[in-house]
Amino acid sequence: MKEKEIIKNIEEQLKEMFSVESTGHDWFHIDRVRKNANLICRDEEANPFIVEIAALLHDIADHKFVENADQVAEDRINDILKTEGVSAQIIDEVQHIVANCSFKGGIDNKMKSIEGKIVQDADRLDAIGAIGVARTFAFGGKFGNEIYNPEISPNTFKSAEEYRKKRTHTINHFYEKLLLLKDGMHTVTGKKLAEDRHQFMEKYLDQFYAEWEGKR
Repeated sequence: MKEKEIIKNIEEQLKEMFSVESTGHDWFHIDRVRKNANLICRDEEANPFIVEIAALLHDIADHKFVENADQVAEDRINDILKTEGVSAQIIDEVQHIVANCSFKGGIDNKMKSIEGKIVQDADRLDAIGAIGVARTFAFGGKFGNEIYNPEISPNTFKSAEEYRKKRTHTINHFYEKLLLLKDGMHTVTGKKLAEDRHQFMEKYLDQFYAEWEGKR
């Protein structure tokens, strides 16, 4: 089966799976990550097919929403890609990327391949900037988090499990994750794109605090 046909078939499955989703991890997020990954891939020596299918499948079982997420993701990826006739070697590479793509508190990042680093950069780009701000508040609202509470400071996480379970207010998430992503980018293109989006978030927070204190 041709690579374009495989990608199209995966797209259709994911559109159906993620059609009703309100935390910012919907089909449109997946598609934006795929577009970011394809853009970054043009400037890197990488396998574009692996990059694109890994980007499409990167949230197939997110640890924030799915128990035993690593095993569920592995099973789902196997089911989808074996059905499409993808080789065992490529499936293994995609499995590694998906298993290590998530931020998980910034702890113990084991991403090895350039394809994986491209997909990770692409995913992190969608977590920052204007869309990142929107997604952060969508996620916080879905889980009943306060918008802001000045009496609660940001957390420093000691494990990925603590990061997954411990939540406070949404503004803290900027300091616990979003503002850290720029310095963790792997690729030249990812770093360039992240810089502008990072600056946007800093300006947003300045405006937020000024309005909170009744100064603007």
